[in-house]
Amino acid sequence: MSKITILKTEFDLELEFKLIAINSALKDYRLCHFINKFANLNLQRANYEHSTADRTKNSSYYFTLFEHITDDFEKEQYLISNKGIQGGLLIPENPNFDYFLLIKNFIDEEDLHALVEALNKIPDVVLAKEILPKKLKSKENLIF
Repeated sequence: MSKITILKTEFDLELEFKLIAINSALKDYRLCHFINKFANLNLQRANYEHSTADRTKNSSYYFTLFEHITDDFEKEQYLISNKGIQGGLLIPENPNFDYFLLIKNFIDEEDLHALVEALNKIPDVVLAKEILPKKLKSKENLIF
């Protein structure tokens, strides 16, 4: 009789980024303009949209995306709509947030705090706050 060995592996998604949730009724391009103005970022509309698949409904949703990536890829920032172009939510467990600002690569806590403060000073931004990606059920929607 042969012995069966079962190996269990855990796969942890690479969540090395900071995430700021934003609640605002502004259109995406207007919010992007104000973020660039108040937070001194240089976000521009991306040439593609971020998409996710909803396996329960066998459909895909597309989300508008603004990005700023430096030439050396040292800094990557993305503004992503939480509400899809044809419906659906990027992060369904946070339906009250309209946008997410995703910051890849290093940003220290002081700069992050200053960025959140700048976002909260934008007219028509109700709330901007950091959330921890590891606590999200649908965190895989933010990997791209």
